[in-house]
Amino acid sequence: MYQGKLVQLREYRKEDIEKAKEFLNDFEVRKNLQIGVPYPYTLEDEEKWYSSVSAIKDTYTFAIETLEGRYIGGCGINKIDWKNRKAVIGIFIGDKEYWSKGYGSDAINTLVKFIFEEMNVNKIALCVYSFNERAIKCYEKCGFTREGVLREELFRQGKYHDEILMSILKREFYK
Repeated sequence: MYQGKLVQLREYRKEDIEKAKEFLNDFEVRKNLQIGVPYPYTLEDEEKWYSSVSAIKDTYTFAIETLEGRYIGGCGINKIDWKNRKAVIGIFIGDKEYWSKGYGSDAINTLVKFIFEEMNVNKIALCVYSFNERAIKCYEKCGFTREGVLREELFRQGKYHDEILMSILKREFYK
């Protein structure tokens, strides 16, 4: 378990599955996560995902919970390039009670610290949709900078949106 100021990152547990499905089926949460069709998840989808989570793959997934033990979302490393020491991350706060209160940035900082200190990675990257202004502010608050834009990469709610590429280097995080 890795602890920040407001959250701790821990392993996913079976008891998280139902709540995770609920979070991911909330359109406000889901629209920010997936490039594909935002089709609802079933309990079976979540159970399959849960059974595929493993520490022996090159993806690392954490449940985000408050210091009081309430599960509020998830984050993790979606891809890792060991040769070039680069990781691609993602996060979601599914419990709306915890939006815009610093829990997301604390989870990001805790994840970034884990990656730099435990995995010896040099660069962490992520992608965010241009309409997700709250997330962009969060990432910038955590020290991420914009590297580029994939124009009209996502079709959502009847129109095209850009995807913004952001990253942080190890030396920038510890500056």
